[in-house]
Amino acid sequence: MGYRPIVAPLLEIRTLGTPLSLPARIQAILATSGSAVPCLPASHRHLPLYAVGNATAARARAAGFSRIDSADGDAGALAALVARCCDPHAGPLLLVSGRDQGMSLAADLRGRGFAVIRRVVYAAVPAAVLPDAARAAFRSAELSAALFFSAETARQGVRLLKAARLAEAARSVDALAIGPPSAVALQALPWRRILVAARPNQDAMLALLR
Repeated sequence: MGYRPIVAPLLEIRTLGTPLSLPARIQAILATSGSAVPCLPASHRHLPLYAVGNATAARARAAGFSRIDSADGDAGALAALVARCCDPHAGPLLLVSGRDQGMSLAADLRGRGFAVIRRVVYAAVPAAVLPDAARAAFRSAELSAALFFSAETARQGVRLLKAARLAEAARSVDALAIGPPSAVALQALPWRRILVAARPNQDAMLALLR
């Protein structure tokens, strides 16, 4: 597309080694993030896996899962997909997620009659400082856009830009949010514009650059 990307990780993913239910008990696995996939052992790879989006589905496929379906959306879309494809009487669903994530999805599915076993398998630890390349890009006044792929990275980006005394530098930058929660978090800085992707995926984010 002619842009020069600057990758700035704002979260470090740490696996927690959480024990999981035996696969014989589980009807299917639900993954709300690609970061949860490496936490799933080989013993569970024969089970159907329902992924929140295509990127998570791709990681599951690369990890050896073969029965994969993607909601290509958000937690609401994943709940709707599972409700269509699974039977509330066929056994519990194993929901693997990050710390402080997945509660609303579990509540939604339980309200539809499903038994949900939620397990926190990783934690997203905030970066201590904004990466050097990102700080330099904001200070250069040549940055055209900043893309935030989750509400948590948006919150941490705002925090780190304020800590680096770069809040005013946001005035010349478009902030691209993957969804409304990310956009709300970004409102704490004076961006040139805050644009929200039409769908919560990478293709929709990149479409905002066109």
